[in-house]
Amino acid sequence: MNRKLRTAMLAGLGVCGMSGLGYASVPLYRLFCQATGLNGTTQRGIAAPGAVNRQVRIDFDTNVSPKLDWSFKPESPSETVDIGGRDMAFFIATNNSDHPITGSATYNVSPAQAGKYFTKIQCFCFTQQTLKPHETVRMPVIFYVDPKMLDDPDAVTVETITLSYTFYPVDSAKASG
Repeated sequence: MNRKLRTAMLAGLGVCGMSGLGYASVPLYRLFCQATGLNGTTQRGIAAPGAVNRQVRIDFDTNVSPKLDWSFKPESPSETVDIGGRDMAFFIATNNSDHPITGSATYNVSPAQAGKYFTKIQCFCFTQQTLKPHETVRMPVIFYVDPKMLDDPDAVTVETITLSYTFYPVDSAKASG
């Protein structure tokens, strides 16, 4: 094989490899954050391990993209929960428009060192939500704070955890494709 052809093939493979890495970077970063709790990313779980003799306050923060004509708020602005105990919080979303709109929520936990110990069992943020015109829905989040937080010198002093959600519109062309 001549040298120019080999160089062209290697360059083409490099471009394909870099394009593939660029395409996969978002889901790979999301998986990395979920595994490590980086940037306050919560964990997903099946069941709570059981309560220990300590509580933590959970504050709920809600936001809506200006491009989404929804109202969104927690039913209660905060709760005090037993660490290790299963708990549930409800959020209220209303479509203020005259047409159906699909939204998707992103979430974050702060302080960041608490993210890897905040575990969601069930959450509306794992699915897209479509609301009919002027429809109001009540959406639950089932969660627990892992007792392993009490063994982490960086997280043991955390007394308040903030769970923050932001709803964004879903591009209907991309959602159906």
